[in-house]
Amino acid sequence: MVKHIVLFKLKDEAPEAEKLEAMNSFKKTIEALPAKIAVIRKIEVGLNMNPGETWSIALYSEFDSLDDVKFYATHPDHVAAGKLLAAVKENRACVDYEV
Repeated sequence: MVKHIVLFKLKDEAPEAEKLEAMNSFKKTIEALPAKIAVIRKIEVGLNMNPGETWSIALYSEFDSLDDVKFYATHPDHVAAGKLLAAVKENRACVDYEV
């Protein structure tokens, strides 16, 4: 099994209402992907509630293989979900590891 973890930092200068709308839309869209992308075994999006931390969003997901992660990453529905954060995203960090 491969665990895929992604962190997103949103721009400090982006309006709070815009960031909140983007975060909630992203969460809803990503968490709906298992119905569209069969290789997803588990997925969840956490919105940071601690203003003292750097990262705004955490995405946790599980796949059977790294090939499945690559399939998910390039799937049109996943690409569209990523675009929901484009205007407010400053940075992204990712790790994939096998268990």
